[in-house]
Amino acid sequence: MKIIDVDVIVCSPGRNFVTIKVRTDEGIFGLGDATLNGRELAVAEYLRQYIIPCLIGKDPFDTEDIWQYLYRGVYWRKGPVNMTAIGAVDMALWDIKGKALGVPVYNLLGGRSRAYLDTYTHAQGTDLTSTLEEIGRLQDLGYSALRVQCGVPGLDKVYGVSSHDKYEPAREGERPVEEVWDSHKYIQFIPKLFEAVRLEFGIELRLLHDVHHRLTPNEAALVGKRLEHFDLFWLEDTTPAENQDALRLIRNSTSVPLAIGEIFNTVYDCQSLIINQLVDYIRMTIAHGGGITPMMKVASLASLYQIKMACHGPSDLSPINLAACIHFDTTINNFGIQEYMGYPAMISDVFQISHNITPGRIEPSDTPGLGVEVDLDAARKYPYKKSFLPVNRLVDRTLHNW
Repeated sequence: MKIIDVDVIVCSPGRNFVTIKVRTDEGIFGLGDATLNGRELAVAEYLRQYIIPCLIGKDPFDTEDIWQYLYRGVYWRKGPVNMTAIGAVDMALWDIKGKALGVPVYNLLGGRSRAYLDTYTHAQGTDLTSTLEEIGRLQDLGYSALRVQCGVPGLDKVYGVSSHDKYEPAREGERPVEEVWDSHKYIQFIPKLFEAVRLEFGIELRLLHDVHHRLTPNEAALVGKRLEHFDLFWLEDTTPAENQDALRLIRNSTSVPLAIGEIFNTVYDCQSLIINQLVDYIRMTIAHGGGITPMMKVASLASLYQIKMACHGPSDLSPINLAACIHFDTTINNFGIQEYMGYPAMISDVFQISHNITPGRIEPSDTPGLGVEVDLDAARKYPYKKSFLPVNRLVDRTLHNW
C-alpha cells in the first residue's frame, strides 16, 4: 500500500477546522485534524508546501518511520505549527491502518483498558448566580465532573466566560481582541466561588478550574493553598510552564492536584514535570502533541511516575481529534479524564462520529479506524473565516499571559 495523494480541507461549520484526507493506492483513506486555533492557515500551507510532497509513495503502515522523518528530518523541530501538521498525518495513518485491518485503532495500540471514558464539561457564568445555575443544569443532565469558571467582579472579560451558551474565545476580525486582567481581584474572588459551589452542591461533584497561565508561581501557590479544603479534582495551568521548575514551588506549597500541558507539543515540554513528579495530570492533546505515535510514549513515561493523562479536548479541535483521543484514552492504563465541550449543531453536517457520547461518559465504538467521517461536499459550504484568540493586558496595559 502506498500514499498517492493528500487533500487539505479548511472549513468553518461554526468555527474553523483544518482536515487532511490521506489517500492510498488501495482506495483506503485516513483522516487527520490539523487545526491550530487562530493560526489555521499556517498549518494548512505548511502541509501543502512541505509535508505532503514528502509523503507521496510512502507506506502508510510505517507510522514510526514517517513520524521520525517528519520530526527529525525537518531539522527545525517542535513548535505548534510543525507538530500540529505532523499530528494530523499521524492520526490519518493510524486511521488507514485500522480500516485496512478491519479493527478500531485502540486494538492496534494494545486493546481496551476500560469500558468507557469519564468526561468533564465546562460550567461558566458571568457572575456567581449564573454560574451556580449552570452547574445545576449540567449536573441534572448527568455530568459529575465540571470545569467551573466564573466572571470576576471588577473585570469585564474573564477567560472561560462568555455571554453565549458555549465559550468560544476565537473571534472573527483582522486582529485580536484585547482583554484586561487583574490577578489581585481574581485571587480574592476565586475561593469565594468554590465555597459557594460546595455549599450549594456538596462534596460529591468533581470540580476543576483553569487559571490559564495567569499567575506567578507564588500567586499560584497561594491560590492552591486557599482552595485545598474545597477538594478540587485539579487546578489547571496555574503558571506558564516554559520554566518547568516553577511548578516545584507550587507543588511544595499545596496538596491540590495540578494539571498542565494543553499548549505542550512534545515530551520535552513536560519531561522535567513528569520525572520530578511536579504535576498530577498531563493535558497534551493528540493534534498538537504530534499524533498518536508520540503521545503513547508520553503516556508510558508518565505512567512510571503515577501521573495520568487527560487530553485537552476543546471544541476548537474537530471530532477527528476527539476520536483519536478516545482511542488513546481507551487503551492507556493511566487515563485520568477526557475534556468534552460539545460542538455547534452544524458540525454534524460535516463530521460524523461513531462513538457513543452522553453527558459525563464516552463509550468507544468498534468501528474500524478512528470511527469518524467527513462530508467534503458539506465542508465546502462553510468557508474559512479569519479569527484570532484574544490578547490579554493588565489594567495598566502591560501585556500579560492570555
